[in-house]
Amino acid sequence: MEQQNEELKAHLMATDQQFRTLAEEHARFHQQLEQLEAKAHLTWEDEVEEIRLKKQKLRLKDEMNAMIARYRSQKVA
Repeated sequence: MEQQNEELKAHLMATDQQFRTLAEEHARFHQQLEQLEAKAHLTWEDEVEEIRLKKQKLRLKDEMNAMIARYRSQKVA
């Protein structure tokens, strides 16, 4: 099942601009989070930014998963 998910993600990355844009944003937020988490000490502003980035990243992941589910349902129907 996991391999099917990865294959479907790869297909959508290659064929769907909206999915690709979401995935690129998700990766950008992930990179920003890694930079924040690499700091020895987070300021209050850093902590707020970390929370914001995590929420945005989760929102994008939910959108990508919804697109995957829609694509699956179209292929089954």
